[in-house]
Amino acid sequence: MTMSFGGKPKLVFLYQGFAVLMGLASAVAAIPVGVLSFGCYGAARLIGRVGGLREGYEFLSRGYGRVLERLGQTVLRDSRDRPALRLMVSLSLSAVPIFVAQLILGKPRILLAMGFYLALYGLKFQRFVRMFSASHLEAHRRHGYFSGKYDKVFGRYLEFFLGYLYGNIPELGRTAHVCLHHRENSGREDTRNTMGYDRTSRVDFLWYLADNSWTVLGLAPYTYFKARGDEKNRRRMLWGMARYYAYFGAVFIYDWRIGTMFVLVPLLCMNFINAITAWVQHAFCDPERPEDYFANSVTVVDEVNFMNEGYHLCHHHRASLHWTEMPGHFERLRERMREAGSLVFRDLDFMRLFLELTVLRRMDVLADRLVPWEPMNREQKLALLTTRTGMRTP
Repeated sequence: MTMSFGGKPKLVFLYQGFAVLMGLASAVAAIPVGVLSFGCYGAARLIGRVGGLREGYEFLSRGYGRVLERLGQTVLRDSRDRPALRLMVSLSLSAVPIFVAQLILGKPRILLAMGFYLALYGLKFQRFVRMFSASHLEAHRRHGYFSGKYDKVFGRYLEFFLGYLYGNIPELGRTAHVCLHHRENSGREDTRNTMGYDRTSRVDFLWYLADNSWTVLGLAPYTYFKARGDEKNRRRMLWGMARYYAYFGAVFIYDWRIGTMFVLVPLLCMNFINAITAWVQHAFCDPERPEDYFANSVTVVDEVNFMNEGYHLCHHHRASLHWTEMPGHFERLRERMREAGSLVFRDLDFMRLFLELTVLRRMDVLADRLVPWEPMNREQKLALLTTRTGMRTP
């Protein structure tokens, strides 16, 4: 996109300045949301120790699950997707009513904003993780999650309805992710590739965060499709951007304070968390084969692995495979992964991977979590990780 400005340094300066401002604002906006999310997680842990409360919550949760199980058999194309249905129902019964109530009341309410953030991100950001995984998989479904007549009403419900609340522009999933990221596999032409950055550098991540703004805003994918003459996907991106920008503008015209708290902050948080995910999912590139997705896609196997999102390499290899079949596919790919030097971590999620890799720079912790294909001592693991994260390209 910078090159498209040609010999117009003022435009380049404005372009880069806006990106840096967007990146810094994203990091700042994520701080209070993170404090609220993790603070409430700690409070919930303490409250959970009170006798009877935890048992009562688990009883209600099981009952809620049984209701959704019966509902899923009716409305879903594949009843195995009940975790996604549970997420959609939960968000529809929490975040949506809060947002509507705030619009009706008019005057911004800080307690409503806090409730809205908790509804969107959950305790310890776990609801956002679930939203990210479910929306990601929905993007790869030709007809979304719902069956028959329900699809006509709720088709692509996560991306084309609930996604607005998260600051997720329509078509970033179905079009940009599927037709761009999976085509380029985090190679040089991918708008989210991390090549040229030191993935252990906090400063490099801030530059990446700024650059990622253009993808989150839809402009980088739009430019990608336009440059390749892909009119179908260019128009899709343009239409998705137009819808989100109209929503953004309408709320700000209604009340700029509500727009800031309920629209701008989620957009900035989306940029921040989305950048973290893209940063670590392809953080370990083989300098000899930087565009080989078998080498640059990370697999993380953690106790909390919602809809098997951690089997990222398996997903790049067979994007259409149902998420419940990913562990079995992982076993079938073991030999090819070993030959390619694919990196696998256990007892680690993507957020923790970012924390240890870039924020704390604890390669020793990552070395302990690494599952090598051949016997390796700790020094060899550290050398491998250093080589795979510090690559720079011209």
